[in-house]
Amino acid sequence: MKAALLRGIEDLVYQDRPVPEPGPGELLVKVRACAVCGTDVKIYHHGHRLIRFPRVTGHEIAGEVAGAGAGVSEFRVGDRVQLAAAVPCGECFFCRRGAPAMCDRLIAVGYHFDGGFAEYLKVPERMLRNACVNRIPDGLPFEEAALAEPLACVINGQERSGIGFGSTVLVLGAGPIGCFHAQLARRRGAFRVIVSDPDPARLEAARFTGADRYVNPGSEDPAAAVREINGGRLADQVMVATGAGIAQEQSLQLVDKRGTVNFFGGLPKGQTVNLDTNLIHYGELRVVGTHGSAPSHNAQALALLAGGSIPGRPYLSAVFPLADIGSALAAAEARQGLKVIVRPTES
Repeated sequence: MKAALLRGIEDLVYQDRPVPEPGPGELLVKVRACAVCGTDVKIYHHGHRLIRFPRVTGHEIAGEVAGAGAGVSEFRVGDRVQLAAAVPCGECFFCRRGAPAMCDRLIAVGYHFDGGFAEYLKVPERMLRNACVNRIPDGLPFEEAALAEPLACVINGQERSGIGFGSTVLVLGAGPIGCFHAQLARRRGAFRVIVSDPDPARLEAARFTGADRYVNPGSEDPAAAVREINGGRLADQVMVATGAGIAQEQSLQLVDKRGTVNFFGGLPKGQTVNLDTNLIHYGELRVVGTHGSAPSHNAQALALLAGGSIPGRPYLSAVFPLADIGSALAAAEARQGLKVIVRPTES
């Protein structure tokens, strides 16, 4: 099979590798689509503490079952499947208390074992045992099904933030994650949704989300814009969907009393911020962070995409063959559109 193997920092090769053989309890999946995440770009340039080279990366995966090991009965060859990238153990303290995203022994596709930038992927038994393999609903294309993984993370974030009926939600960042946040907040019952981004092109591209207000903080005051459409109040929830320290610092000035701020976008390694904690103290604010999802969130995300509540097609900006993986990573890094898809094998 063909695979994009990351041998080291910025050392990516397209080469032949043996097709993996599924053992007992395992699956072999033919990868039909793998979306490029911003983390894939970071790993290419800087590596990751959980990755030992060489490694096939890529974790936003949809494909079809091409083989099954002994003891596998719930999936058959030809089944269309999406993979939840974060794989809990199902046994630790956090798994037992219903927080598998915080699993003490969490492993991940494309980190601890090879991911989706290859024609075939072996799915370990642990993934099947912990419901990390989801059937793709009929009619949902592979490219859109691959978006379930990032959308699952957004679902987790909004659950932690308590977004629901009547909320006013401010989303900082108009990339694909920010757009998902805007659309999901509305589906969860938010009355008002505001999207803010300093990049005019990104802000314009986000208009398909149907937010009530789009704010460029380089030319207007986000707090004033929120107050303008929210009866003089600030936001109930602020989702910081960008890895910018300045956005984290400013978010505390954009949320109303007893509101919630979610640091959804992680900062580059080593970067810290200065927070005015008196805003938290006197405003009785709740500050949370989220970075992943549980297997159940992936199933929910597939249902939203398949049902059209959050259409995936507007997110698809470009599709590259696996042989052109370098261009796919470059397009994602240049923020050309929203989501870049790599197609290792043709449907």
